[in-house]
Amino acid sequence: MGRFLALWRQNPNAPWPENPSEAAELNELLFAGVDDLIAKGEIVEFGWFPDGASGYAISVGEITDVFRRVSMFQPYFFSEVHEIIPYEKGKEINREILQMRITMAKK
Repeated sequence: MGRFLALWRQNPNAPWPENPSEAAELNELLFAGVDDLIAKGEIVEFGWFPDGASGYAISVGEITDVFRRVSMFQPYFFSEVHEIIPYEKGKEINREILQMRITMAKK
């Protein structure tokens, strides 16, 4: 199971309601979607950036799960998704690569 960072931002070209009551209803639907994913443990952290129109989500699962999650919020939001390699694993890989380079340099 992987961990993923999704950087999201509002799509300014989406069909956003101009009526404040309709906008509030849409926001509640979007909030309910995020709340459901958090309750299921699929999203482990969610937040907004200070611009109020973008933010991030950290989630767990398979890449196809992430695809499903970000697709749920289209066309209102765009997402840029990155798989997270844990620090210890990244450190291990970097050490292996450097050791391989040292070995190759000696030849």
